[in-house]
Amino acid sequence: MSTTAADVDDSIAATRLLIDRGDADRDRLIIRGGSAGGFTTLSALTFRDVFAAGCSLYGVADLEALARDTHKFEARYLDSLVGPWPARSDIYVERSPIHHVEDLECPLIVLQGLEDEIVPPNQSQMIVEALDANGVPWAYLEFEGEQHGFRQAATIKRALEAEAYFYSKVLGFDLADDVEPIDIAHL
Repeated sequence: MSTTAADVDDSIAATRLLIDRGDADRDRLIIRGGSAGGFTTLSALTFRDVFAAGCSLYGVADLEALARDTHKFEARYLDSLVGPWPARSDIYVERSPIHHVEDLECPLIVLQGLEDEIVPPNQSQMIVEALDANGVPWAYLEFEGEQHGFRQAATIKRALEAEAYFYSKVLGFDLADDVEPIDIAHL
């Protein structure tokens, strides 16, 4: 079992509070996040068994790959959050969801901008490949012309509709409006 980030612990604590208060359905919990929040999402789904589905928007799956592949401005950012790389590569492996994919059994939709230099598309692609190899339900949408964080109105609309469609299929409810379907593997 890997050591998880405080963000994961906080997310789980908040979720449990909502369940205890009767404000959340224990069987339909979803976690979503982008960038570092995507890392929190992937970590929560990998290292904990609380959520029924998730969405990673340009999230970090492999901290080592991020340390190697991110643009120059953020190249040493993880040193203060995780430890100096490569000297502490053991921590990077321990905390990276991609190295523990056998524990990732939760349906996941992954959304990624193809021009993202902060969290490159290979982060999303590697988690999708792992989900596929393990037979876990997943959907993956790539967006041309998008970088780190979606800015185009058409992309934002498509991403939100795809996410809603995904949840409707994996959690078994009908959407109020018609949206363009997406392919969901292993469902």
